[in-house]
Amino acid sequence: MTDMDQYLDHHLPDPMTQPEFYDGVTAKRALAWVIDVIVVSIFVVPVVILTAFIALFFLPVVMLTVGFLYRWFTLAEGSATWGMRLMAIELRDAYGERLDSGTAFLHTAGYALSISTAIVQFGSAVLMCATERGQGLTDLALGTVMINKRA
Repeated sequence: MTDMDQYLDHHLPDPMTQPEFYDGVTAKRALAWVIDVIVVSIFVVPVVILTAFIALFFLPVVMLTVGFLYRWFTLAEGSATWGMRLMAIELRDAYGERLDSGTAFLHTAGYALSISTAIVQFGSAVLMCATERGQGLTDLALGTVMINKRA
């Protein structure tokens, strides 16, 4: 057991003794991601229209920028994006608290890095399925964890 594992064991729900916090979270996280991509796409439509469709030439950058802002602000406000809220899951920091603005920014930056590099994104998805707390690469780096909200 690493120092981080011992630290997390004292501040976050234990997946062995409190599995209800982690049951189905990986699947819910995937569905939340799909919902969030749809929400971001809806937010991008007015941007494209207001730029007289010039934004279409830079669509990946526009999607990344709008998605970054959406994710950062929703995580900072309630520790969950709208998709996560619909799936009744939320992120917690290494202390078991909701994310503050700074941690939300770092988590969003890690997510942006992950989705811009296919191998990193794939590795993060594998980690979510393989780790006992369902943590992706950014979660492991920051000590964050996704849990069921109602647990």
